[in-house]
Amino acid sequence: MLFACLLIFATALPKGAMAYSDEELRIVAEGLNAKSATTKIKVIEEMAADGDPRVAPILRAMLEGDLYVRESDEHIVITRKQGKVYTHIDIVSGEEVGESGSGEISKIKVNNRLRGVLRDALATLNLFSPDLTTRTNAVEQIMDARDPAMLPLLLRAIDREENETLLARMELARATMALAAGETTEERLAAIEVLSSETTPQIRAVLSQFVASAEAEGYEPEVVAAAEDALESVEGRLSTWQTVGDVYRGISLGSVLLLAAVGLAITFGVMGVINMAHGEMIMIGAYTTFMVQQALGSFLPSGSAWSLVISVPAAFLVAGAVGVVIERCVIRFLYGRPLETLLATWGVSLVLQQAIRTIFGATNQQVTAPDFMSGAIEFSTGLVLTYNRLWIILFSIIVVAGIAAVLRYTAFGLQMRAVTQNRRMAGSVGIRTGYVDALTFGLGSGIAGIAGVALSQISNVSPNLGQTYIIDSFMVVVFGGVGNLWGTVLGAFSLGIVNKFLEPMAGAVLAKIFVLIALILFIQKRPKGLFALKGRAVEA
Repeated sequence: MLFACLLIFATALPKGAMAYSDEELRIVAEGLNAKSATTKIKVIEEMAADGDPRVAPILRAMLEGDLYVRESDEHIVITRKQGKVYTHIDIVSGEEVGESGSGEISKIKVNNRLRGVLRDALATLNLFSPDLTTRTNAVEQIMDARDPAMLPLLLRAIDREENETLLARMELARATMALAAGETTEERLAAIEVLSSETTPQIRAVLSQFVASAEAEGYEPEVVAAAEDALESVEGRLSTWQTVGDVYRGISLGSVLLLAAVGLAITFGVMGVINMAHGEMIMIGAYTTFMVQQALGSFLPSGSAWSLVISVPAAFLVAGAVGVVIERCVIRFLYGRPLETLLATWGVSLVLQQAIRTIFGATNQQVTAPDFMSGAIEFSTGLVLTYNRLWIILFSIIVVAGIAAVLRYTAFGLQMRAVTQNRRMAGSVGIRTGYVDALTFGLGSGIAGIAGVALSQISNVSPNLGQTYIIDSFMVVVFGGVGNLWGTVLGAFSLGIVNKFLEPMAGAVLAKIFVLIALILFIQKRPKGLFALKGRAVEA
């Protein structure tokens, strides 16, 4: 059916767009039934070079094994098999012209060599396709191949192209061919000027290859000098875009670290509790997201945003409730003894991990991301901004703004700050410090649960999910300043960006080691981090 539609469209085109008359096309196509593969290749190349849009369906049918010779009149037809019957489609009109059994037609044979030639020919013919996307893909293939033999056909396509964006791309493709195939110095210099205005890895590769082979090919000195200058200019602009990409990836990593660490900034920074079970609060939030999606799976379609919207408050409540229970059952007996809280919460983390393995199993669980978080924004410079990371950056900003508002504008926030600054004085004015302790630990755990919702969108949910971020979370809190929210924000984004700039040079593992060493040296100079805050540890 596709062949018929394309052929019908082709017959509707102005006669000026046709390279063959109807009879000429039939005669030329008969050469596809030659016994010699070499002869067939010459016919294919001739048909493709003429650029007649009616040729593409014929060659595609040959490539797919649907081109036959009808024995009754030796006409070539495209066939469509329906059961035991073969329907014949005329190669010129695209109309059905009869049907037959398998014994009345002979398939035109194709070997691997012919298949390669057919694919190249179809890529060339797609330059004249009525579909813009098809023409665009054909131009990209030509740019990748950079075969000077395609230049005459490309010039014909340029004369016919009406889309301004694609026309500019065609001119760029012509410049890549003219760089190597140009007959005069002026042609090559003009091609270099066109290429130097582009900022893509593809153009860098073209110029780099040309410069590398300049001496062997004997190009003119002024052409080589111009190519080197153009290559340096393109590389400089690409380096700038690479830096932009590194900053974005650093901010993306920083937003993840911020979500993981901001809850710890409350439990560790404000309460002075070394909570080694903080990662398990993140894990609980991620598993809550998985459970919500499973529970709503029969009501909502896959990829629905509603499951994610419901997961955020659910994860906060579940992780927060677990945090309150831990504080009431374990932590409240250990205030003022940070090493004991470390050991106790480490034991709690092992219990929680084993509980999750018992309930859900040790295998990873997959959470389906909403449709609006799928895909990416891609730039010709090679910069890719994924939607899921963009949404997590936005989400982390919203979470931090919400926490800041709670701490500054609510009665609970005022009481928590009062207990942090002077516990005994707060108790003397009637603040229930034990109540504030429980809710503060629950708030930090609930925020960690929200972080688990975000992390479930970029990685698999597993019992070890939280362990991946616990060390980084402590690094962020200590670097930013224990108990300081804005220090946590600055610390998270700083460590994220530094990590991403170091990774290309040193690798992911060494980059973390260098960051850790730098952090240790920094703490030696500023033990209280970037922003110091008075708290219980200071009172002691």
